Amino acid sequence: MNKKKLVVLSGAGISAESGLKTFRDSDGLWEGYKITDVATPAAFIKNPKLVLDFYNFRRKAVAEAQPNIAHHILAELEQHFDVHIVTQNIDDLHERAGSTKVLHLHGEIFKMRSVNNQTKTFEIRGDIQLGDRSPIDGGQMRPHIVWFGEAVPMIETAVPIMRSADYFILVGTSLVVYPAAGLVDYVNDDVKKFIVDKKIPPVTDYINIVPIELPATEGMVRVKELLMREK
Repeated sequence: MNKKKLVVLSGAGISAESGLKTFRDSDGLWEGYKITDVATPAAFIKNPKLVLDFYNFRRKAVAEAQPNIAHHILAELEQHFDVHIVTQNIDDLHERAGSTKVLHLHGEIFKMRSVNNQTKTFEIRGDIQLGDRSPIDGGQMRPHIVWFGEAVPMIETAVPIMRSADYFILVGTSLVVYPAAGLVDYVNDDVKKFIVDKKIPPVTDYINIVPIELPATEGMVRVKELLMREK
């Protein structure tokens, strides 16, 4: 019997409970920095060392963090559903929890690439330093992260995943960062949509909504209970 497809769009709120700070919960600052100082192409041109140091710090924080119950529940649901996760997060907590089909919209903290080539990536577990060059084109290495103002190439891959959903979960995202927020528009109207967040984002334009106004960990426990009744 073919499993029904469960599509998940996750955001920073699911990783916040693993100790990774989010931009929206920190008074407009991310680890004490303005987004414009550390997460834009212009910032990297202006002060590449600051940007590299910022992401080196983030990489250490992600390495020390552990998946929480919300990540583990999504992995466990693969026993019952064909689970596809599209995440706005750059961490690897979904994978470490055991999820096998994860698409990262905004890049991955444990990958780097040349400034001259956004498609060829290299694994990085330590720090990226000024002067670290690509062995392919000699370009300075940078984090494999989609910065504000850059295109989001994985959006095109994510759209058909959204359209294929039999069930949909939105967890830990405020739906303010585009184009990722617009992916919900591609989920079919007849699909049941579980919305999990401490503060439910604006979803009044959608139908078949099941709002669960709880943190990701508590909310995903509830979602699992409801999904098991659907089987």
